[in-house]
Amino acid sequence: MVSFDHREPGTDPAVWTPFLDTLSAAPVDLGGIGSVVVLAPHPDDETLGAGGLIATAADAGLPTHVVLLTRGERSHPDSPTTTASELATVRDDEFTRALATLHPGATASSVGIPDGGTREHRDEVTDALRRALDDAARPTLVVAPWRGDGHRDHRIAGEVAEAVTADATGVSLLTYPIWAWHWDEPSASAQPWDRARVLPLADAVRERKRAALDAYASQIRPLSGAAGDEAIIDDRHAAHHLRSAEWFFAPEPTASRSRESFDAHYERKPEGWDFERSWYERRKRAVTLAALPRERYRSALELGCATGVLTAALAERADAVLGTDISAAPLDRAAVRAPGARFVRASLPAEWPSGRWDLVVMSEVGYYLSPADLDETIDRVLASLDDDGVLVACHWRHPDDEAVSSGDAVDARLAERWPRPALVRHVEPDFVLSVLPGPGVVSVARAEGLVR
Repeated sequence: MVSFDHREPGTDPAVWTPFLDTLSAAPVDLGGIGSVVVLAPHPDDETLGAGGLIATAADAGLPTHVVLLTRGERSHPDSPTTTASELATVRDDEFTRALATLHPGATASSVGIPDGGTREHRDEVTDALRRALDDAARPTLVVAPWRGDGHRDHRIAGEVAEAVTADATGVSLLTYPIWAWHWDEPSASAQPWDRARVLPLADAVRERKRAALDAYASQIRPLSGAAGDEAIIDDRHAAHHLRSAEWFFAPEPTASRSRESFDAHYERKPEGWDFERSWYERRKRAVTLAALPRERYRSALELGCATGVLTAALAERADAVLGTDISAAPLDRAAVRAPGARFVRASLPAEWPSGRWDLVVMSEVGYYLSPADLDETIDRVLASLDDDGVLVACHWRHPDDEAVSSGDAVDARLAERWPRPALVRHVEPDFVLSVLPGPGVVSVARAEGLVR
């Protein structure tokens, strides 16, 4: 956490200008966006960090919703002329007027978390953002504070936004700095400028942002001449936010779980996840095998075969089986369990095996892949699957600290990317299983001639 004092002069806005002029950031493009959701820890954060984007969304006819986490009642804790309760009422009104100035059709929800208390109310922040996303038209752009901004409420809001959007389908994220302009220095900046995105502001949009900020009289002007009533956003700080462009950061790309982490897991637990003794594992395996629409397959590929327990069962249903795993450690055990199968160490999707398959099994693998790697894996399966083949995907639905995403997120992405509806989709509290067909797959009854 950065330590700063808003009463200090801070970095001169003019110092940032030549630095920003050197950047070749990708533009923020609202084309194709269905709606915008803005996460604001305090009244005025939405205007300072994303007021131009909100106004631009209004001009584009995009539905926009602002989730306001606190009422900002602690902006002047030492004020001798007002109370936190009185200030909350003032800031409620300022927020309403500012948002209407930026986007007359925008909606808002106020969570009412105590100012400065987002860390203690993280679950409420998470629930509020998820509710907003439930009602938002896809694709949705979420705009939230940059988690490195130096203010605790901004950090929590940014962390929650990253976590929630990582698991959400059809949702992208941009984050905005507020106080970093004040405490950071271009010569040794802590901000992730390699991931910067820029939104140039038309003159009319910039003027609406200026007018919206002017609605926050309690923040941009002193409450009185007394000590403790100083302006929070003085002219010097406001200049950071009234530039001809707004700056945002794209999230850091998520990496797939590493080979080293799996090697370490098998060093601790040579049998992996207790595949043979656990009733959960045995039952899930039986459900997976029962979901296969054909009794027999020509060629099966198992992604992430681990110690080969499921592979051995697949070998009884297929003429040829290839099992792959990112770690070498479990493959020796797999070869003993399924002597009729072949095994290869491979980091997928980069080291994709050659061949054609009429059965591909992806069990408890997808949520260890980054979004980009998951999409490439889906593409690889589609390209190597025979017309009469199927992909069977089965994933754990509970939290996993070592996973990149979740079972539900993987299943949703498969459904979104797969060109045909699922033959089977089995959902229960512990796992979700989908059987996704190639274009030549017919029902079991039709294949046996029981129906025409």
